[in-house]
Amino acid sequence: MPKYLVLLYASEGDEATEQERWAELPLWRELTDGLRDAGLLVTNAPLHRTDSATTVRVRDDEIEMTDGPFAVTKEVLVGFYLLDCDGLDEALRHAARFPTARYGSVEVRPIMEQLPDLDAPGDDSLG
Repeated sequence: MPKYLVLLYASEGDEATEQERWAELPLWRELTDGLRDAGLLVTNAPLHRTDSATTVRVRDDEIEMTDGPFAVTKEVLVGFYLLDCDGLDEALRHAARFPTARYGSVEVRPIMEQLPDLDAPGDDSLG
């Protein structure tokens, strides 16, 4: 079965917003348990706040490290789920069930199961 990465984005709100989201914990447990029981959940995890992030870039063979996320944005990556679904339609149906879809956004991306054959003529699937 193909795998899909479900990326959860939300704004890093104030403490009141954070408390409201923690109040959703029963919804998250129900969703996670349902995905696990259906054999769809491969793994999942929340992420620490962006102030704990470090962004790494290499430019002209020099390593640059910056505290925080790679871009200034209102919504940041807050967690992920890796699902093993029959196809994109099933992954999208489950993505719509995540509470984050109501106040942030949920991005669904297929996982490459196998790297393309870069030696094959005319294969431009990576760019």
